[in-house]
Amino acid sequence: MKKTLLATAIAGALGASAAAQAATVYNQDGTKLDLYGNIQIAYANTKDGEGERQDELLDNGSTFGFNAEHVINPGLTGYLKLEFDDFQADEIKVRGRDAGDQAYVGLRGNFGDGRLGSYDPLIDDWIQDPVSNNEFFDVSDSNGAIVDGYGIGDREGDKFTYTSPSLGGFQFAVGTQYKGDAEEINDEVESDSSASFFGGVKYAVGAFSIAAAYDNLDNYDADFTGGGSFDAGEQYGITAQYTVDTLRVALKLERFEAGQDSFGGEAIDDINFYGLGARYGYGMGDIYAAYQYVDVGAGTLLSELDETIQDEQDRDETYNEVILGATYNISDAMYTWVEGAWYDKANDEDDGVAVGVTYLF
Repeated sequence: MKKTLLATAIAGALGASAAAQAATVYNQDGTKLDLYGNIQIAYANTKDGEGERQDELLDNGSTFGFNAEHVINPGLTGYLKLEFDDFQADEIKVRGRDAGDQAYVGLRGNFGDGRLGSYDPLIDDWIQDPVSNNEFFDVSDSNGAIVDGYGIGDREGDKFTYTSPSLGGFQFAVGTQYKGDAEEINDEVESDSSASFFGGVKYAVGAFSIAAAYDNLDNYDADFTGGGSFDAGEQYGITAQYTVDTLRVALKLERFEAGQDSFGGEAIDDINFYGLGARYGYGMGDIYAAYQYVDVGAGTLLSELDETIQDEQDRDETYNEVILGATYNISDAMYTWVEGAWYDKANDEDDGVAVGVTYLF
């Protein structure tokens, strides 16, 4: 379920060996093709909205993918990535794969990197992941408020991004997500050939780095098929990281700024996310934790917003989220993990524990 992409989610646990698991099946005349994948199976026990416990054995995001690249000329390389998930490894005979994950083509060289296709939002990679990119549980974020809450938006598809090379520690990225008028955002919202703008800047010096990102979400400002319009607002954030040996600490400020006062008959307010995350490699795995304070605004009704920050009781609309976890390496290709989460919601909704195993190549 979470973003366990080899060298990302298990970088501390397996270090450089995670990236080395990919199998090179062809490497000749400047063309290289790698295969990689993983099977992830987990058991989770969480509470529902009534405070009742429910458990399940589930596929936790099993993935199969291809990486390919070709040297066009010295200093210029074309590449692609095609990744599939949602295999439902726990019930594969009765629930087949029905979705992909990432698919893009690009060019990279001394000029930087240009990428076109479907992949994670910039604010996800640069702002959210350093604080909390775990196996099963995660803290909430502005992407959840946009996608899950309103039921519209494809945060990964139809994108182009240019990322500069690192110059004296500085790096920037700019891009757009385009939705043509032949596309539907969902059953109620029509696209009108609009393009968003997103961008970010990074600076790294020694063990310290800082990144900021912004997305104007303009391609979600759309008309409803039944009449009326919708303004999605804006999202932005800043994250600072510091690494000492095998310890990484990250601090995040993220904001969703609502574009209108109400949606679906409910009030909408700005949401601030203040997060702190840490990950420590102890030799045979990782120990990690994340804390986040969510400030939604007093009196805001959230029935249309992200369920991960919803409280049906009209409290003061601030929330504390805590995630604790650990991994243990069985080998350089297999590890186990355990996580616990507390979300400070009515009836302890979504609080729980989960354990799992991952095998990767």
